[in-house]
Amino acid sequence: MTYFVYILYSKSRKRFYTGHTKDINSRMVKHNNGYELSTKSGVPWELKFTEIFKSRSEAVIRESEIKSKKSRKYIECLINQK
Repeated sequence: MTYFVYILYSKSRKRFYTGHTKDINSRMVKHNNGYELSTKSGVPWELKFTEIFKSRSEAVIRESEIKSKKSRKYIECLINQK
């Protein structure tokens, strides 16, 4: 099964959000329709970055790695390298 790590951006809040999922399209619908409490206040969200992994555990590890950096510059570098 394929899993994605993704980074979203909210223009209204000027914030990034990092997560993982196995269905990026349905996840975007949930984020942009206010179904996710953690991103409800930032609607609309733009998908800025994705990485593909073969397992959920790999995706979770990568998501944690990105979140551990706690750096806007790091996230912007990831987005701009693709």
